[in-house]
Amino acid sequence: MSNLEVDDERVEAKPGEDSTEQVVSYVRALIERGRLRPGDRLPAERELATQIGVSRPTVRAGLRALAAMGVVQSRHGSGTYIPDGPPTLATEPLSFLAALHGFTRDEMYEARRILEVGAAGLAAGRATPEQVATLAEEVASLFASMNEPQVFLVHDINFHRAVALASGNPIVASLVEMVSALYYERRRVTAERASDRDLRDAAEAHRRIYQAIRSRDPEGARAAMNEHLNQARDYQAQESGAASDVVEPRAAAMPAVTPAASERGGSRRRSGAR
Repeated sequence: MSNLEVDDERVEAKPGEDSTEQVVSYVRALIERGRLRPGDRLPAERELATQIGVSRPTVRAGLRALAAMGVVQSRHGSGTYIPDGPPTLATEPLSFLAALHGFTRDEMYEARRILEVGAAGLAAGRATPEQVATLAEEVASLFASMNEPQVFLVHDINFHRAVALASGNPIVASLVEMVSALYYERRRVTAERASDRDLRDAAEAHRRIYQAIRSRDPEGARAAMNEHLNQARDYQAQESGAASDVVEPRAAAMPAVTPAASERGGSRRRSGAR
C-alpha cells in the first residue's frame, strides 16, 4: 500500500485504489488541507509524479479525470490550475442521463422551477449593486436582440445564470449552471421558431424578475420567476410540437458570453431595463 505525501503529512492510499485514483486523492488532499485554493497552479507533472510515486502518464490521466470533474483547468504553455471563478459542475453526466432516460420538457422545467424560483427569492435579498447592474444589462440586451433569436437566447441564459450567482449560494449557482447547459442544447434547436410576441413576452418577464430583485422583493421575485418559467414551457411546447418533447441527449458548448463578461461591460449598460 503506497502513501501519498502532502507537505510533510502523509495520506494513505485506499485499498484497491488504482494509480489514477491516487492522483485524484492526492489533489483532493491538497485542496482539503488548504494547500491548493482557487486560482493556484498545481505542481508540474514531473513533480507530482515524484511526490505521488507514479508515472507521468498516470499523472496526466489523473489530471484529465479531474478536468472532467471541473476541478482543474489546463492552460496551454502555463500549467494546470484550480479554477478561480464561481464553482461549476461538469455537464456531461447530466447529458448522458438525459440520453439514457429521455428527460422531457416538463421534467426539465420542473427542475428549473425548484432551483430558480428559490434562487430569485434569495437574489432579491442578497444581490450586490454590481449583480443588479448585470441583470439590468442582460434585460436591456434581451430587448435589443429580439430580431436575433440565437443572440436573445444567449442573454436569456446569462440572465438566469446571473440570478443564480446573485442568490449568494454557490451550490444553487452550480446546479443552475449545469441545468442551463442542457436547456441551451434543447432551446437552441427551436429558438428560431419563436414568434415576436413570444420574445417580447419573455423579455418583459425577465424585466419583471429584475425589477423585483432590484426592489428587494423576494416574494415578488419568486412569483415572477415561476410565472416566467411556466410561460416559457408553454411557448416552447407550441414551438416544438408534441413529437419532440424529449430533451436532446447531448449538451452543446455553452455560449461564450457570461454574466462575468457582462459585469466587465458596465460602460455599455442601457436604460431599457428600467
